[in-house]
Amino acid sequence: MKHDPLNDALSTMNNAELSGKLKCDVAPASKLIGHVLKVMQKNGYLESFEYVENGRGGLYKVSLAGKINRCHVVKPRWSLKLSDIERYEARYLPAQDFGVLILTTNEGVVSHNEAKELGVGGKLLAYVY
Repeated sequence: MKHDPLNDALSTMNNAELSGKLKCDVAPASKLIGHVLKVMQKNGYLESFEYVENGRGGLYKVSLAGKINRCHVVKPRWSLKLSDIERYEARYLPAQDFGVLILTTNEGVVSHNEAKELGVGGKLLAYVY
């Protein structure tokens, strides 16, 4: 039984990356997973992804870039202010300027660097490095 589709999606990609695969299928699909995949693609962790309707919730076909060392969700989903981003960056990422925190904000799903540029805080969804 699937309780957290975002966690299942990131675990699927992490396991495929660890086993050396270049492609994986993420199911079921959701808008949130699509936005997270877009942020990962923008930061160079994915080559491409596409949505495929299969009659059972759809799925994403993801082409991996071979750059993911680890990607996981953060539970509970902490609310953080703009001033707290550096603290969580030090907590979840292995080094400064290495990896990405993924946040959901009023401006949409963005990386922590974009949140700093926009000057907004939000809820911490996941991290990738």
